[in-house]
Amino acid sequence: MIPDLVSDLRKKVGPDQLLWLPGVVAVVRDERRRVLLQRRSAGGAWTPLSGIVEPGEPPAAAVAREVEEETGVRVVVERLAAVTHSPPVRHGNGDRAQYFEVVFACRPADGGQEPRVCDDESAEVAWFPLDALPPMSERMREVIALVQKDEPAAWFTPAP
Repeated sequence: MIPDLVSDLRKKVGPDQLLWLPGVVAVVRDERRRVLLQRRSAGGAWTPLSGIVEPGEPPAAAVAREVEEETGVRVVVERLAAVTHSPPVRHGNGDRAQYFEVVFACRPADGGQEPRVCDDESAEVAWFPLDALPPMSERMREVIALVQKDEPAAWFTPAP
């Protein structure tokens, strides 16, 4: 679902303007060392759960909201794991965007809840053992690996 803020911006700037948007990514791991992933409806790629931060919304609240909206799984946000950025993308509707991403390590609030597809953004959602992830981009594997390190400080690309 496209947030109202983005729809309003697109009416003014059109689809070709590259928008820099605030995003959150949840790497949700359960007690069985599985990670919660979604297979995106647009393109079919497997990824951690993610979404856009609404105006005025704290990033940790946004990531918890996105996971629940997309999978029905309530999460506890444990820590900030990384600050990254996506490569520029062109969405299926033609819109160009690039995302400033805040990556969080999360766990299910009520044990290992069974996820379900709750919106049109996901074709499938499921738990996967960390040693048996589905085919996914190297970048998404790196994001999961950053969380797996369980470092106390968040990772970021150092300044040149």
